Amino acid sequence: MSSTLITRPLLSQRAARLIASPNAARSFSATPTANETLKEIETRLKSVRNIGKITKSMKMIATTKLNKAQRAMNDAKAYGEANAVVFKESSLSEELASGADSKKTLFVVISSDKGLCGGIHSSVSKRTRAELGENSETQLSRIVPKNIVLSFNQIGKQVPNFADACVIADLIEEKKLDFDKVKLIHNKWISALSYESTVVEVYNADTLKLAPKFAAYEVEDDQLIKDLSSFAMTNAIYTALVEGYATEISARRNAMDNATTNSQTVIGGLQMKFNRMRQSQITNDLVDIITGANAL
Repeated sequence: MSSTLITRPLLSQRAARLIASPNAARSFSATPTANETLKEIETRLKSVRNIGKITKSMKMIATTKLNKAQRAMNDAKAYGEANAVVFKESSLSEELASGADSKKTLFVVISSDKGLCGGIHSSVSKRTRAELGENSETQLSRIVPKNIVLSFNQIGKQVPNFADACVIADLIEEKKLDFDKVKLIHNKWISALSYESTVVEVYNADTLKLAPKFAAYEVEDDQLIKDLSSFAMTNAIYTALVEGYATEISARRNAMDNATTNSQTVIGGLQMKFNRMRQSQITNDLVDIITGANAL
């Protein structure tokens, strides 16, 4: 089975992963080092406090955006449900729906081009590799550019709308790609704390014509079926964009919440280290003073 991939770039920010990781506080050493001074610890404390303020602010921003994203997602799900009803009621055979007769598949992969949002990227990329099967790394390689025909970014600064989905669907049609069905891969919202990657299938006009309940109608103009297929693809893309956006914001909120908690843990460890070293220094100074006084 040949495949074509359309994807949005995944830009990871490795430098920020430590902050967002639930185990970040454990990996941060609170044990005094031989050459560490009070000034150095104080500087580290200041840095961690600043990071904690930033992550707390980002969490608050994500929480505000999440409410709006959830409302948009609930509205967009009606479009996805309409697609599901059409394909279910058209009585496509199980063999056809499983893809046994499909020779060419178009993959539309929707993720984020931003970081600090947990495992959003890896969830989609793992599912994509699983769907592509063997030699997935080769098919996704930029060395074979014909497999990746379109790429989009900067979609999702605000809540995606139907116009964004129309632009993507129109560009796909303009490419006049030869495919039997579309597999749309994106993150599905489960709850505010969890998500999973999912695959939504959309069939082209020729495949829809084979559906028993569509074949029962005498359609004089094939354009009707083509329009239905095009509208179904736009619906699916719109639903995936909005649901993926809500999932990304939710994951970012959770990541920033973990980061803020971790920063407080690290601050506690550094503060304890600072207090111990200061107490030790004061004790040593007192010993020196007493020793000097006794010597007199």
